[in-house]
Amino acid sequence: MLFRRRRPDGRPDGPRRRLAVAASAALAVAAAVLPLATPAAAADPADTTVTVNASAGLGTVSSTALGANTAIWDADMNDPEVASLYRAAGIGALRYPGGSYADIYHWVDNTAPGGYVAPGTDFDAFMGTVKSTGAQPILIANYGSGTAQEAADWVRYANVTKGYGAKYWEIGNEIYGNGVYGSGWENDTHADKTPDQYAREVEAYAKAMKAVDPTVKIGAVLTMPGNWPDGSVATGDTGDWNHTVLAAVAHDIDFVSVHWYPNTSTGEQSLAAVRQLPGELREVRNLVDRYAGADSARIGIAMTEINSNSGGGAFTSRPNGLFAAEAMITAMENGVFTVDWWDTHNGAGAITTVGGETDYGDMGMLSNGSCTGSVCEPAVNTPFAPYYGIKTLGALSDPGDTMVASGTSGAEVSSHAVLRADGDLSVLLLNRSATTEHTVDLRYLGFTAGSAAPQVQRWAPGDNGLVDATGTATAGSATLAPYSVTVLTMHPKSGTGSSAATVGAPGTPRTTSVGAGTATLSWPAATGSVDRYEVYEQLGTNIQLLGSSTGTSVTLSNLPAGSRHTVNVLARDKAGHLSRPSVPLTFTTGTPDDSTCTVSYQVTSGWGNGFVSDVVVSNVGPADIDGWTLTFDWPSAGQSVSSWWNADITSDGQHVHVTNTESNARLAPNGGNSAEFGFVGANDGANPAPTAFRLNGTVCRTIS
Repeated sequence: MLFRRRRPDGRPDGPRRRLAVAASAALAVAAAVLPLATPAAAADPADTTVTVNASAGLGTVSSTALGANTAIWDADMNDPEVASLYRAAGIGALRYPGGSYADIYHWVDNTAPGGYVAPGTDFDAFMGTVKSTGAQPILIANYGSGTAQEAADWVRYANVTKGYGAKYWEIGNEIYGNGVYGSGWENDTHADKTPDQYAREVEAYAKAMKAVDPTVKIGAVLTMPGNWPDGSVATGDTGDWNHTVLAAVAHDIDFVSVHWYPNTSTGEQSLAAVRQLPGELREVRNLVDRYAGADSARIGIAMTEINSNSGGGAFTSRPNGLFAAEAMITAMENGVFTVDWWDTHNGAGAITTVGGETDYGDMGMLSNGSCTGSVCEPAVNTPFAPYYGIKTLGALSDPGDTMVASGTSGAEVSSHAVLRADGDLSVLLLNRSATTEHTVDLRYLGFTAGSAAPQVQRWAPGDNGLVDATGTATAGSATLAPYSVTVLTMHPKSGTGSSAATVGAPGTPRTTSVGAGTATLSWPAATGSVDRYEVYEQLGTNIQLLGSSTGTSVTLSNLPAGSRHTVNVLARDKAGHLSRPSVPLTFTTGTPDDSTCTVSYQVTSGWGNGFVSDVVVSNVGPADIDGWTLTFDWPSAGQSVSSWWNADITSDGQHVHVTNTESNARLAPNGGNSAEFGFVGANDGANPAPTAFRLNGTVCRTIS
């Protein structure tokens, strides 16, 4: 069954899926910057500077961080060689039974009416591969044609009868693709195909499945912000998919599941589109925070399908391998606990030539030996470029390591870094240029490299996969071949950095209260004898001290209203050494309750890359206003205003300036009247609401 059909969003379907302290602390005035280590001199002047800050934590690498999809139509999914390749790449999660096939699949008899099931792909055979790999399963309960009872019976068989300990269970695949928004590829036999019905069923599934095993984690399907059908509201519905589902089930689930296929036409464009991911994933977290409240901290984000878009034809060639590395580590850095490549094997598609190599149009990471016309893929289980891209991430980190901030001065080089559990620092350097070699100058904050040469692992054109290239770079300088990924691993200088600290990292911080200009944080204590705790804000690869405490809480003051902050808590020991950073916390301050103006901002409709907003401005102060200006800033660089009504709007980058028309210039005091205007906007990526509005210079209270 090697067929392909086009979906409305441009992605192909095929055999693969769719069916186939305690005391208050004053705000520090000056930034507290850890000293830079001096890099070794390079033979040639570097064209790019890479800065790594080992004290700015981005989170802990999960045991399920790197994942892959498997599918019951794949006769090779349980080959022993596949498990060996998974292990070599560090893959720790395997998703089953395969995309949209999940919504026609019945586990008890291993059937999928309307689809093909290959021999030897039943659940127990799959679990054999899971165990051989040392991975964890991510299982998709049949929502489309199944029932809550069928899912509960599967949990009982897996975890009670067989003792598999299957932890993660999604409820359905891409259920928003059931036709409710006009496009249908997902099987859904429910008469009611609305997000309300999906939410009701998720509640029923969660109740039935947890009655069998209370330890299972239940996941609900969301749309990816900024991607169709995000923001779409079907006829008769009161809200879009994400808002409707989360409003109903936020307290019943343990994680949310999103998929990401960038809407681009070339491999290079897909690689560039990774810049959208941080904002889109931040918006997912914002939605969970909004509806789950205090429960949000226990709700994870899973990206259970990812691949580049179909338009460019670059699937098995090097651009997609670079995309796999860049996109998956970016998702991990932005709070995703598992990123699962679509998929292990798939099938040959359109044959193209990309960068001088044959691209087989196959969305799998391993060959399945199929052909398009007279052109055939290499032998079954031969790794394609995405496999090697993922393998570089396995070389970069292990579960339990701490991801830390890094950045580059050049647009064609990207970097990612991990502070390992043993104190070593690993840095991934990716050259996205197909033709230009780049020399980088590496600098470090919070880490001093020892004298030993770093271990170097490289995947570059001409290499036979990921190779040992030790001796080709130093801790201070590396030369990157075009279209390459290089991983440097360095030991710390004795007595320096967090490896010298006698205290562990503090626990995950949380906000206990957030005001218009203040935020109170608390965190679990660090191990060891702590002298004090310090709260640092991330400013790119720099950090700024916001407050300190001898206890496990702090109140931060003098924060701007409606401002977003990402912070880490670090412990300092009696000798003055800083621990490794805590898991990061991102929060946004509120707007003043006692303001003399209010603003209501509502997105009334959307279609993935565009939206309509309605804004209502009120004067609740005692003085009359005759003529007004409203200003705000877009949170994302991809947001803009296209057209408007009942106001005049101009923009300067992300700054928006709104002035009254003749008919709504007067705002009576004490809320006597309001001015309402609207606009059509565009968004390239996430579409978060502005956080602060100023009316004639006064920060207003924002009404959500």
